Amino acid sequence: MAGFRPSFSRHRFLGFAAGLALAGFLAGCGGSAGVRPEAPPLVWPAPPEPPRVAWVSAFSRPADLGIERSFLQRLRDFIFGEDETRMVRPMAVVEAGGTLFVADPGIKGVHRFDRSKADYQLIGGPGESALPSPVGLARGARGEIYVADSRLARVLVIEPGAREARALDLEGELLQPTGLAYDLSGQRLFVVDTRAHRINVYDVQGRRTAVIGERGSGPGQFNYPTMISLAGPDRIYVTDSLNYRVQILDGNGRFAGQFGRLGDGTGDAARQKGIATDRDGHVYIVDSLFHTVQVFDPGGRYLLSLGSQGQDRGEFWLPTGITIGGDDLIYVADAYNRRVQILRYLGERG
Repeated sequence: MAGFRPSFSRHRFLGFAAGLALAGFLAGCGGSAGVRPEAPPLVWPAPPEPPRVAWVSAFSRPADLGIERSFLQRLRDFIFGEDETRMVRPMAVVEAGGTLFVADPGIKGVHRFDRSKADYQLIGGPGESALPSPVGLARGARGEIYVADSRLARVLVIEPGAREARALDLEGELLQPTGLAYDLSGQRLFVVDTRAHRINVYDVQGRRTAVIGERGSGPGQFNYPTMISLAGPDRIYVTDSLNYRVQILDGNGRFAGQFGRLGDGTGDAARQKGIATDRDGHVYIVDSLFHTVQVFDPGGRYLLSLGSQGQDRGEFWLPTGITIGGDDLIYVADAYNRRVQILRYLGERG
């Protein structure tokens, strides 16, 4: 935990209760997540340790984010019965300019929650076709959202304001695309191909400019990798799932280190899924079988675990994806609780 200490102070815990008001736009979600409205602030680690991460809220439907149904939707509900969309099995989440996108294979589409316009859309594929297995999301340079559909073996893109996803014409064959990341500075799209045990890199024209890795257990090799996170232009983290480790690559995809091992102890790995980094370089790894989010320093030293198995606030049931958006908010796709939980990193602001 010592890696967090320079970024936190004890007085922040006393101010945190008042600070929850900053998340008032999410306050309506308590009922859907089974959370007691009067519950005291939840932070990790527990007092008297200085807080490092705080629970903010959770949502599973548009109303939880203050997005109400339109008059026509309410009229349709009155005539045909209520048909309100809820998450079924959220697998990945990403934030773009305050709009949240959640990939949901259970409903065969991507939820788009636009809080600024109080608008909700369920986005499918071309011609309103279903997306059978959307499992990975990434935000592009113009606010577009890239979607990996593992069953279609395709990567699609949702342009700003679009009501359906468009398939990308990428060079080469994909077997099972899962994790995605977009390099905003270099205009590169990274696609983890789980069954091919490698990462493909594409330019803005869809040309494949690099292939990283092959099957194996050595440095720079993968065994069913799943998710990827870019921590600046020179550091890439990949969950190498069946090697039970995270590999660290440099900006050119060369091996730069690794951490993790199979086990059931503190900091060990069982089923690593989503991965993300905060503004101070801490690495957050979702482990589905441990029902938790583990936090490591940039070099892979274990610092803290967030949550445990359950259905209450701050508890998870087979969580999968994670992203860290604006205002230090951490979004976790809590798949079998059918919701996204929102936490906040409490580092000092520069």
